[in-house]
Amino acid sequence: MSTYELIIRNGYVVLPEEVKKADVAIRDGMIAEIGNLIDDKGLEEYEASEHYVFPGMIDVHVHFSEPGRAHWEGFETGSQMMAAGGCTTYFDMPLNGIPSTIDQLALLEKAKIGEAKSVVDFGLWGGLVPGNIDELEGLAKSGVIGFKAFLSATGNDEFERADDLTLLHGMREIAKLDKILALHAESDSITRWLKQGKEEQGLYSADDYAATRPVLAEAEAVERAITYAELTGCRLHFVHISSALAIEKIERAKRRGLDVTVETCPHYLLFNQATLIEKGSVAKCAPPLRERDEQEKLIALLIEGRFDMISSDHSPSPYEMKDPAVHNLFEAWGGISGGQFSLLSMIELAITYDIPLPKLADWIAAAPAERFGLSSRKGQIKEGMDADLAVISLSQNYTVSRDNFYAKHKQSVYMGHTFPCQITATFNKGKLVYDKGEIRKQARGTWLK
Repeated sequence: MSTYELIIRNGYVVLPEEVKKADVAIRDGMIAEIGNLIDDKGLEEYEASEHYVFPGMIDVHVHFSEPGRAHWEGFETGSQMMAAGGCTTYFDMPLNGIPSTIDQLALLEKAKIGEAKSVVDFGLWGGLVPGNIDELEGLAKSGVIGFKAFLSATGNDEFERADDLTLLHGMREIAKLDKILALHAESDSITRWLKQGKEEQGLYSADDYAATRPVLAEAEAVERAITYAELTGCRLHFVHISSALAIEKIERAKRRGLDVTVETCPHYLLFNQATLIEKGSVAKCAPPLRERDEQEKLIALLIEGRFDMISSDHSPSPYEMKDPAVHNLFEAWGGISGGQFSLLSMIELAITYDIPLPKLADWIAAAPAERFGLSSRKGQIKEGMDADLAVISLSQNYTVSRDNFYAKHKQSVYMGHTFPCQITATFNKGKLVYDKGEIRKQARGTWLK
């Protein structure tokens, strides 16, 4: 008989190749044994009978805004929200803080805040912007996960979009550093030109906003970035891809041997342009929610395995920047607040479309861990890995409300949505950080370099 720090009992454990009823034993923050451990003892035990035990989500794309804009969302509320959503590791994007994460000093300042406040593990992206090519090596050596650049306007003066020469020089340097460049791929020329035309006509509706960021703007930017990657040898990761045409171009690049991965977000799979028309600014994002037929294409592509991973692109703002009373949709902040609901959303889709749960676990955990160098310790429920786990009921519904949404601002396109599942517990390295609606605020995560 062995004694462990914790045993999670009788859950349906989502393993890489199967779902199996088993106990999970944890020692020193790591998974020590999986199986029928009836003769073993845990100093603590958690009963997971009739629940599913998933690997904790690794969300590679969130926007917390600390330092400088913690009133938008900071590491404290942001990480608690992620924990409540079954996420045990997130990567924070570089653009919304002041200063933006575009040099070593800014990176270390942000990391210090994260280590003091985050209740789960986190990584940090560095930025590629005009004028900071010489900073990339220092950022890489200090531990960034990779670099992020925008091909269209960012919405923040502190973080400029990358022009073509910045992209080429930056990609060449990032390739030398053996890092990955994540790209927001929308053509700045196309989106600005179309927006100017709408403004000249005094047109500001949801349909007008969506028309200024068409599928072609995304596809053109993807094609251009792939061409530059071919020239420079830079590895790419395309964020929040929202169209079948863009996926077609990425698939073609993969077949040519380019090192490219792609994510989409749950809001593109659960919602569509009708939601933007109905809910207005709270449903505004960039790229925008697409028409229903495009949404259906994205779901089909997901089921076919054309997306490598799922991330939230959690992008919150203060209420006044998303005020539904503002009729000019171009003036509202362009981001969806919803990092807490990514895993729930994907389980809803898995139930609706009969997607195997191990495949879902790959999208939300194993694939991001593999792509970003964490697979030796995270991403799967496996002996020797970090005990990062989400315990989920598939027999209880969960309706999003102000009371159970842990973000700083209680605004979300998900508000009022009922999921056919519920996250009951989240463990980060074997420590219970979320349990039946309660956040263990004393928990602390680790900066993953």
